[in-house]
Amino acid sequence: MIIEAQHIDKYFLEPEKHQVLKDISLSISEGELVSVYGESGSGKSTLLYILSTLDTGFEGNLSIKNQDIKKLTSSALTDFRNKYIGFVYQFHYLLPEFNVLQNVMLPAMKLAQKSKEEMKKDALSLLNEVGMKDFAKRPSYQLSGGQQQRVAIARALINDPSVIIADEPTGNLDQKNSGVIFDLLKEITERKNKTVVIATHNPKIYHNSHRTIEMIDGSIRL
Repeated sequence: MIIEAQHIDKYFLEPEKHQVLKDISLSISEGELVSVYGESGSGKSTLLYILSTLDTGFEGNLSIKNQDIKKLTSSALTDFRNKYIGFVYQFHYLLPEFNVLQNVMLPAMKLAQKSKEEMKKDALSLLNEVGMKDFAKRPSYQLSGGQQQRVAIARALINDPSVIIADEPTGNLDQKNSGVIFDLLKEITERKNKTVVIATHNPKIYHNSHRTIEMIDGSIRL
């Protein structure tokens, strides 16, 4: 198992204390594509935020790659996240002042474990895999929504992470582009043996994932 969560509870304190995740326990294997689905407010995005290590203010235990997340210092957790976890969001968050290639290289530059030439080579290879190599020098704001999300997937892969966390990655796209993005994520899972966890409302995504987890009122439906 690459992700192990045990008895996770999460509370929000504003405007008053209320529980948003209730006794969540799950295990996710290497190379598995898992969809987390449910109505708005069911807790799926909060769960992904915790599984991505961006939120450590929870009760319970979380282990990723056999590392107890709560035992890491803040700086060690940042390093762990940069190395092992890639992110794809509903909005692409590409920086408009940079071109496509520069956007994909950014996480690698932050991790700083390769030369700039190696980063560039890897970024171009990933852009080729997602069908965007010909757009490498184009400003990111000149791309369509589907193209921007494909670039975001390449960016998520630049550090060769073990886990991809995708929070509503097709939420802003039409049906055709939604299919393209999901197919890319599924191909990545199978060809690169990545673990992909997707929060989604899209039935075509959760019906075609390896496994689905349904969230209802902060709990996993058993």
